[in-house]
Amino acid sequence: MELRKAARLSLVFIASTFEKPTTKDFVWSCWGPSVKVFGVTFCYNFIFFLLTLTVLITIGALFLGLRKPTLVPGKFQLLIEMGFQFVRETVVMQMIGQEGMVFFAFLSALFFYILAGNILEVVPGINFTMNTRIAFPLVLATLAWIVFNTVGIRRHGFLGYLKKVVLPPGIPRKPIILWLLLRPLVGLIEFVSVIVFRPITLSVRLFANMVAGHFLLAVFFLGTIALITSANFLIAFGLLSGVMAVVFVGFEIFVSVLQAFIFAVLTASYISEAMASEH
Repeated sequence: MELRKAARLSLVFIASTFEKPTTKDFVWSCWGPSVKVFGVTFCYNFIFFLLTLTVLITIGALFLGLRKPTLVPGKFQLLIEMGFQFVRETVVMQMIGQEGMVFFAFLSALFFYILAGNILEVVPGINFTMNTRIAFPLVLATLAWIVFNTVGIRRHGFLGYLKKVVLPPGIPRKPIILWLLLRPLVGLIEFVSVIVFRPITLSVRLFANMVAGHFLLAVFFLGTIALITSANFLIAFGLLSGVMAVVFVGFEIFVSVLQAFIFAVLTASYISEAMASEH
């Protein structure tokens, strides 16, 4: 009886139409009531659930790992401490130096929060990250932008920081005509690069990598199902696709950690550059 039931279910599954992944994978309906403000609909949905989950995972992991620290740490405490040590040594000390320890908590929060959000991509039953929506990386990038510009203004004064940005060293002073031509051009390029483009590139880098990873996993896992259920010679390719899907899960975990690290290290780099004295 059980074998017959399983066979019937298999036939239904095989006969079902394969739906390829599309951009609709990134659109989620509201959970409960919604409110429309100036034509924009606000509601709680799957994406905001992921935001809630990411915040709870970040706070919960840090709380549970460090609430009762011991001289000989347990496995979870050791894992959290290794994360902080990683941020301290490879981000703060390498990019800013001892003076950058004042930003240690901020950069650690960025790293752990982005990592927690990214890793949801490979969690069974979720398989999605809110960082595939450009708004979330853009908010983080804007926060980093506010921090490093504030640091620069406090260190050099508004006009001093502006001068530092638009008049970088290295422009040749001779011949004078070349200097007069290059100075405004380089100043404009530097202003746009530092003040305008940095939050954009910082957010797009995280967003694009997580979108690509989501589609990669979706294609290989759905492709595995489609090929295995084809009931012909394509089953062999389905098995290969399944192996590759598992491999890419491991690769996506690596990318999740790497993107959290890159975001934190670039933010530290911008802070260091804002703090640096003029030459």
